[in-house]
Amino acid sequence: QVQLVESGGGLVQAGGSLRLSCVGSEEIRYIDTMAWYRQAPGKERELVGARSNGGGSVYPDALKHRITVSRDNAKNAVYLQMNMLELGDTGVYYCNSYPPGRISIEGREFWGQGTQVTVSS
Repeated sequence: QVQLVESGGGLVQAGGSLRLSCVGSEEIRYIDTMAWYRQAPGKERELVGARSNGGGSVYPDALKHRITVSRDNAKNAVYLQMNMLELGDTGVYYCNSYPPGRISIEGREFWGQGTQVTVSS
């Protein structure tokens, strides 16, 4: 059964750090590149970072100095380490394939419920 379960979010002060976890069904270990995305209120979902099974990574220039995505295929897990958090990091964080669309149920793109990150000043 397809699943993506994100966790680790919460309320954190600006300048702090968080480590988010995503545990999925076994199929995610076979997806070459897995990623974290986020969606802030009133904004479109955006890429935070991605990691391939070969060790390559993709990070937006604005985030790459404080974001690390890692994977543990033995646990069907993807992690996001975020440091030096800023108010603009507030949003709901999701993991999925990169690009999206590799994880689906009955032909429909599947997303987990995400985990809320709120950064306070």
